[in-house]
Amino acid sequence: MLGRRCLSDHTQHTNCMALADGPIYRFGDFELDTRLHELRCDGVQRHVEPQVFDVLSYLFACRDRLVTKEELLEKVWGHRYVAPTTLNSRIKHARQAVGDDGDAQRVIRTVHGLGFRVVTDVEVCGSTAPTRPATLEQRIQFCTAPDGVRIAYATSGSGPPLVKPANWLTHVEYDWESPVWRHWLRELSREHTLVRFDERGNGLSDRDVEDLSFEAWVRDLETVVDALGLERFPLLGISQGCAVAITYAVRHPERVTKLVLYGGFAEGVIARSHTQQQLDETTMVMRGIPLGWGHDNPAFRMFFSSG
Repeated sequence: MLGRRCLSDHTQHTNCMALADGPIYRFGDFELDTRLHELRCDGVQRHVEPQVFDVLSYLFACRDRLVTKEELLEKVWGHRYVAPTTLNSRIKHARQAVGDDGDAQRVIRTVHGLGFRVVTDVEVCGSTAPTRPATLEQRIQFCTAPDGVRIAYATSGSGPPLVKPANWLTHVEYDWESPVWRHWLRELSREHTLVRFDERGNGLSDRDVEDLSFEAWVRDLETVVDALGLERFPLLGISQGCAVAITYAVRHPERVTKLVLYGGFAEGVIARSHTQQQLDETTMVMRGIPLGWGHDNPAFRMFFSSG
């Protein structure tokens, strides 16, 4: 399970990526803008996945030397286990994003057995785009649900509120620095006060709790928005949070201004299992979680993340 380290522990491996005062790297027709987290070609933004952008940012920040595979894994992924195929995939997509490929290697060269180098001519300059606030911080607080369970919630940004109900596998502290979530959270906080919280049993909220029911999840959302004194606000439901957002909106229509749902589902995974084989596969994963979670052996993590 995730521990409770301070946010400062995460800053070491993000110092070259997605900085508010970071540089723009210009090469050929491309601009890699670390301030706006954009890759542009002839002034047109190209879609790049967050981890691919982080790989590019770190390689260009260290363009005067070889970056070993081990260093790149540590700086982009931290101490998480990463399969070799994951790094190979991110390098492949990084090359494709900048018009390179594994044969030509005009921009990113692979030094076999060692690592990677940026070999194109690079001009470094400051951003000409409007700058954003130099720092964006979040504030973590706690409130107590009616059954005594402590719920951790975080607020960030400024402006009208935007409330994200909790979903499974969150950690309000770690997600703020996660290469998967941090760009979403910062963008959502740019023009709103983003409110999000850890579901009971997850993250910084109380882990060892008796009631993990759907009704408890809805009550936790009610507890958080009441603790903040919010009267009217939009709800952003993601995955499991969609059902919680919908239920809250039905029960409190006078308080919900908008309902944004992403990645939800009308039926749970067990209800969607129409054959015995599908049901067996689902229950195998559920049985494996308490046995393999948190162990040093990476076998379960590889199995779970590939499902």
